[in-house]
Amino acid sequence: MGLWLFFLVFPVTCISGLPFYNGFYYSSGPRGRTLGNGYGEGLFNGVKLVVETPEEVLFSYRGASVTLPCRYRYEPALASPRPVRIKWWKLSENGAPEQDVLVAIGQKHRSFGDYQGRVHLLQDEAREVSLELRDLRLEDSGRYRCEVIDGLEDESGLVELELRGIVFPYQPRQGRYQLNFHEAQKACREQDAVVASFEQLFRAWEEGLDWCNAGWLQDASVQYPITLPRQPCGGLGLAPGVRSYGHRHHRLDRYDVFCFAAALKGRVYYLEHPMKLTLPEAREACREDDAQIATVGQLFAAWKFRDLDRCDAGWLADGSARYPVAHPRPNCGPPEPGVRSIGFPDPQTRSYGVYCYRQR
Repeated sequence: MGLWLFFLVFPVTCISGLPFYNGFYYSSGPRGRTLGNGYGEGLFNGVKLVVETPEEVLFSYRGASVTLPCRYRYEPALASPRPVRIKWWKLSENGAPEQDVLVAIGQKHRSFGDYQGRVHLLQDEAREVSLELRDLRLEDSGRYRCEVIDGLEDESGLVELELRGIVFPYQPRQGRYQLNFHEAQKACREQDAVVASFEQLFRAWEEGLDWCNAGWLQDASVQYPITLPRQPCGGLGLAPGVRSYGHRHHRLDRYDVFCFAAALKGRVYYLEHPMKLTLPEAREACREDDAQIATVGQLFAAWKFRDLDRCDAGWLADGSARYPVAHPRPNCGPPEPGVRSIGFPDPQTRSYGVYCYRQR
């Protein structure tokens, strides 16, 4: 008779005298034989556990579903299956704690936190343990680890998921360099966005983002992207690139922020209205049209992914007035595409229209 194996997913009291490893307790059988399956394929006789995940980054969209592939196999192959424990978790980013996503043994699954009700373990093929993640959120971007545990053996693979989106610089009504790190996080959330990561800012720089004001990033560093070196932005002697101030104090230091907004499921549009509006009137006009006033992040995402193009400045939720130009033309701002900003006008000024957002 071989060893008995106790599989544990949920916390239990300690079993005195039994060794514990990787979520398993072990007990010796009456003859002290090594763990096996009747075919001489024990854990310690040279059988190798291999976990396979894709090397390339997976890209998806906010609100969509995505499958994070993960399979495992043995070298040499086993003649019969073994029970294994599967664990998926999201790796820590910039000092944040790791997040448990799902744990499974056989048909028993448990998901955690914000992933409850949104994750499912796909086991359509032999030794497939892929993770299906539904209704993607901004916070779902990152690196996920798939771990397969077979007794004392455990192997894992990494899957990187990134949402399609756009990085944009943001400063509040108070002006330049007014946000500490916590206020920067709040400001991005209010724009239906999150603080951008360095990787997202770097990719935006590769695509041409040029901005001379330094801003917070997700890891609490402060950086800014320069494609055209110039005297006020570090000098002509520095090559183009993402310039860094390093990591700054979360509470005491103040800068702008780079936010990341994902592609939208809904629609941003300029509300056709017979007259110009104050900011309160603009909010009400969107509500009357069964919508809500758009955020800065939503306007940037619509410009980037829906080719939104309008030469009329309109109010946004933060009290700023802006307009998106996908196809530059005379009398419509600079010669480059972009989201133009009028700043933060007096909320009672009747000089602008409004951009609304409707989810469906």
